[in-house]
Amino acid sequence: MLAAAGLVTTVMYMNRPPSTLTEPEERVVTVEVIEVIKENIRIPIQAQGTVSPMRQTSIISEVKGRIVEVSDNLNVGNFVRKGDVLLRIDPRDYQTSLLRAQAALASAQSILAQEEGRAQVAKREWDKLPKGSQRSQQAKDLYLRIPQLELAKAQVLAAMADLNTARDNLERTIVSAPYDALIRTKETDLGEYVAPGKTLAKIFSVDYAEVRLAIPQSKLAYLDLPGVGGYTGSEAAVALYTDVSGDINHWPAKLHRTEGVFDERSRVLFTVVRIEDPYALQDSSTPRLPLRIGTFVNANISGKSISDLVTLPHHILRPGNLIWVIDRDLKLQNRKVSILRTGGDNIYVSAGLDNGELVSLTSLDATFSGARVKIISRTPSNLKQETTLEPAP
Repeated sequence: MLAAAGLVTTVMYMNRPPSTLTEPEERVVTVEVIEVIKENIRIPIQAQGTVSPMRQTSIISEVKGRIVEVSDNLNVGNFVRKGDVLLRIDPRDYQTSLLRAQAALASAQSILAQEEGRAQVAKREWDKLPKGSQRSQQAKDLYLRIPQLELAKAQVLAAMADLNTARDNLERTIVSAPYDALIRTKETDLGEYVAPGKTLAKIFSVDYAEVRLAIPQSKLAYLDLPGVGGYTGSEAAVALYTDVSGDINHWPAKLHRTEGVFDERSRVLFTVVRIEDPYALQDSSTPRLPLRIGTFVNANISGKSISDLVTLPHHILRPGNLIWVIDRDLKLQNRKVSILRTGGDNIYVSAGLDNGELVSLTSLDATFSGARVKIISRTPSNLKQETTLEPAP
C-alpha cells in the first residue's frame, strides 16, 4: 500500500501542469476632481430675522374734546403723507380761550402804556425838585413808578404766554401725521370724546425698515462691522430673501450698525440691517414686491475680503479635516488642511493646498489610500462657490 501510494504520488508530480507567476491586477478608481485656485473671497454670513419698522409712534391726544372729523386715510394699512390731517377735535372751546387770551394781552398792553406815560410825567416832576434835598433810592423808585412799570411789563409777558398756550391748544385740535407712515392701529373714531393722553392711532415709518440679525461670536471675524461711531466708509451689502413654497423674492439692504454688546445667554452680537423704501412707494421705476413689516427673512451678509482661500464642497471633508488629494502619479493621498469655521455647503481652506493641486470630489473611505485613480472630470474651484469674489492677483 505504501509502494502504491508512492507510485501514484510520483506519477501525479511528474504530470503536474506548468505554473506561471502573474502580477496582481491593480484596480483603478474613477473620480471627479476639482482644481485648486486660490482667490480673494468675501465669505457670506447667513442669518435670519424679522422685519420691523425703523420708527413707530403712538399718536396721543394733547387736548380734550369730541372728535368732529376723521380722515378717510385713518384706517389700518393706509398710507399717509407727512402733514396729512388724521382727525380734528372740536375747536370751539379753544377758539374761545384764544379770544380771551388776546383780550387779556390787549388789556395788559394798555395798562403798560398808561404806566409808561405816568412814569414819564413823574420823571419830569422829579427833575424839578431841589438838588440838595435828601432822596433815598427807594423813594426815587416809588416816585418814578418803577415797581408799577415792572408789574405792567410782567403782566404783558404773562398775557403773551397765555396767548401762546391758547394758540398751541387750538392747533393741537388738528392731529396730523408727523412723517410718511402707514397706519398700524386705529384706536378712536368719529364722535368719541377724548382726554389728554388718549391713544388715537399707532403708525410706523415707511422710508426705512430694519432687520435685527444674530451673528455668532465665531463668525464676527469674517465681517467688516461698524465701530461705535458707525461706518467710516461704505456700508456692507446684505441680500435679504424669502422662500415661500419655492417662490423666492429678494430685497437689497445694508448693514447699518451693531447693538454693541453680546447677548448674555446666546453669546451672539445683534446687528441691524436697514432697508430703504421697503413698501416700494418712492421709486416706482423698478417694480418690486413690498417687504412688509413682520416678514421673516433670510439674510446673506457680504463679509470682508480674505486672501488666498480655496473654496471646496463641504461633503468632501472627512473627520480630522482630511481630504483626498491626487498626486502627480495619480494616486490618492490623505491631506490635512486648515479651514475657516463657516456653515453652508462650502468650506474655505486657508492652508494645506497649493495652486494647481487636484482634490477628489468622489467620497471614498480610508482603505483607498495610495490607490491609483482615473480622472473623469475636472472643475476649477472658483466655479464651485457662491460667494462674492475679488479679482485674483
